[in-house]
Amino acid sequence: MFKIGYRTVKTALGTALAIFTAQLLNLHNFASAGIITILCIQVTQKRSLQASWARFAACCIAIILSYLVFEFLGYNPFAIGILILLFIPLTVYTKVKEGVVTSSVIILHLYMSNGITLSLIKNELMLLIIGIIFALVMNLYMPNLEKDLKAYQQKIEDDFAEIFEKIENYLLTGKQDWTGKEIHKTHDHINKAKSLAFRDVENHMMRHENLYYHYFKMREKQFEIIERSLPILTSIPISGEQSKKIAVFIRDLKEHIHPGNTAHKFLRELCEMREEFKDMPLPKTREEFEVRAALFHFIGEMEQYLVIKSYFKGLKPAKKLKDA
Repeated sequence: MFKIGYRTVKTALGTALAIFTAQLLNLHNFASAGIITILCIQVTQKRSLQASWARFAACCIAIILSYLVFEFLGYNPFAIGILILLFIPLTVYTKVKEGVVTSSVIILHLYMSNGITLSLIKNELMLLIIGIIFALVMNLYMPNLEKDLKAYQQKIEDDFAEIFEKIENYLLTGKQDWTGKEIHKTHDHINKAKSLAFRDVENHMMRHENLYYHYFKMREKQFEIIERSLPILTSIPISGEQSKKIAVFIRDLKEHIHPGNTAHKFLRELCEMREEFKDMPLPKTREEFEVRAALFHFIGEMEQYLVIKSYFKGLKPAKKLKDA
């Protein structure tokens, strides 16, 4: 389906206004103002500001270098070659290489003039300023990502619940028919969510952090622990009392996944479970020892899972609040 995005609309409007303004001021090569606007409109406000600064700085370097090279070597193709040979490494050194394309247009304008004058330099700077101003003005509007961030928050919580349900079923029934598709889906959701949250940070110039980004990073660390825990669970006898206790704990955890911070309840439950396993008779065989080690290893991993959550200050729930 044919679709026009908000960034396309901003680019079209900004380009038209930049060219109109440059034409209204009777500037030579007025269409270049539109090109600059197109190049400076980026996906976030921060990137747009960085791109604008890089292009302005690079163009100033280009004007100075053009004057020196063309005045000494003349206005000929050989001089342009020397100029580009000097200009590109200089923009890389000064960390404004994003401005190479814009500056190349200005360099060619100066070359075709056959004589650089103050009025010509003023003309090029005005084109640059007009293009940048309209790009920055257009980028003042950025869509609110709150709805999308909440949607990813809910998707990840649902993913965790699905994985815990599969673990619970395995511990109670011993069925190993799980394909693991939820693992790949959760990876994908977390990566996309982090990217979206980071974009939201860059769209707010006075904000250097984002609760959603911290939330998704927290879930990412928890997910790594879940992945590490899966092989441990397979070494616990399915028919044993221990597996049933862990299944009950996993079920309780599954039913209380939300962005708030109430992990302490589950940490207490783990502490009680650890003490209960300590009071069990000492293992008599190698197999029993390995099972006991797996139990304590799993408890340790789940403690890390919950400690990570306990440090998170919390978010508003995507839908009705549960308990943990």
